[in-house]
Amino acid sequence: MIPWGYTIPAVAAVAAVVAIEVLVLHTGLFRKPAYWITMVIVTAFQIPVDGWLTKLSAPIVRYSPAHVTGIRFPWDIPVEDFFFGFALITCVLLLWEKGGSGRDTA
Repeated sequence: MIPWGYTIPAVAAVAAVVAIEVLVLHTGLFRKPAYWITMVIVTAFQIPVDGWLTKLSAPIVRYSPAHVTGIRFPWDIPVEDFFFGFALITCVLLLWEKGGSGRDTA
């Protein structure tokens, strides 16, 4: 059974954001070390928070097994959460890069 409810949209979100950068925006964000450092920092905060919310021993957030792959790493975090996190943060940063940060670059 294909987990349509959460996995497919999570993977599609990543594909869409990457496609928008590569085909439309061309900001060069993926080549910037600051972007990858930002993603490491975001992930470092996401793991303890998401781990606490989704821990199988006492979950606050529950996922229907029919809607996820069942792959959980680390601390019972559904892998789909990382896909959505990547897509959301990257989308915001791409729009920030394309729109300018409000600084005068002259």
